[in-house]
Amino acid sequence: MNFLFRILLTFNATSLLVIIFLVQNTYTLGYLFDKYTYLAELSHFASYGIYLLVPILLTGFSIFLSRFLGKDEFEAGEVLAIEHANNSFLPSYLGYFFVALSIGNWETLGFVYGVLFVFTFLSQALYFNPLFLLFGFEFYNIKTKNGAAIFLISKYKYKTPAEIIIDKAYRINNYTFIERG
Repeated sequence: MNFLFRILLTFNATSLLVIIFLVQNTYTLGYLFDKYTYLAELSHFASYGIYLLVPILLTGFSIFLSRFLGKDEFEAGEVLAIEHANNSFLPSYLGYFFVALSIGNWETLGFVYGVLFVFTFLSQALYFNPLFLLFGFEFYNIKTKNGAAIFLISKYKYKTPAEIIIDKAYRINNYTFIERG
């Protein structure tokens, strides 16, 4: 289950690259599915909205599935330091956008996306997905008293280490946890 969940998170985190490519090249659903005339009738904006809706729905689905992951807890005094991480990953995603804007054809998109997907999946350090922000999640880098550096995705807005007392944090991997709230 954890392996499939991480595949889904990786897809959600990297799918914006494909969406930017499709929009930049004005590929509508009518272009992609020309056999279906009702899709050809959709405007560009409707197509682009549907493109964006797919990773948003899959992100919601991944949040739902997170309840089936292993559980851990963070007890009082266990967290020594906390750093808000929402803005620290924005340059990475802007990089995806600029790469997507420079991709000129489907073969290049497939290759670049494949490499990006594999490296994102294998890094296993973080599963930062900006679409989590739409669901009200915050991102934190925390340091525990044991010296572990952990990435926490949480619905709560923490300001100090003393506030972090979590009964149920779902383990995505050894370095990443999600607190559903």
